[in-house]
Amino acid sequence: MIVERLAIPEVVRVRPRRFGDARGYFSEVFSARGFCQQVAEVEFVQDNEALSGAAGTLRGLHFQRSPMAQGKLIRVIRGAILDVAVDIRQGSPTFGRYVSARLDGVDGDQLWVPVGFAHGYCTLEPDTLVAYKVTNYYSPDDDGGILWNDPAIGIEWPVLPQGPVLSAKDQGLPLLKDLPAQFHYNSEQEGVA
Repeated sequence: MIVERLAIPEVVRVRPRRFGDARGYFSEVFSARGFCQQVAEVEFVQDNEALSGAAGTLRGLHFQRSPMAQGKLIRVIRGAILDVAVDIRQGSPTFGRYVSARLDGVDGDQLWVPVGFAHGYCTLEPDTLVAYKVTNYYSPDDDGGILWNDPAIGIEWPVLPQGPVLSAKDQGLPLLKDLPAQFHYNSEQEGVA
């Protein structure tokens, strides 16, 4: 696999190798050994899948509070997304900043979003199918989020003129400034404490 650390280095773009011939290609889309050696030493416990019918569907910005905090490894099976991670670790030098990556079903790239980040994405094509692995089980009681268009974060979403397709839940999320501290940056570990 090829690994690229983004402007916030804890967020990592992963490109599994593909081996092609006249039949198509073969790809090892995930290897625990390779991922733990090159990206993060974590264990995934659940795989999720989300289908979005319309281009411009926006899901996020979501996270799970401790003790059920989740790291996520996102990939697109069909279609394309702009995938976004926002640093919400208090004390981090990149607190409130975001990184983004275009992911699609053609090149197979993935994005690792560790604990301490809010995550969201906007679909760029209709009928986009997204799959992601998580490091902890979903807990409704620990579900949290930030408003998708928080001006303090300033994410440049590729939304249509009429705006994104959003759930009622995502429309009512708080601004980052109104969110109690969820995660704390530990510079010695370069991560979450």
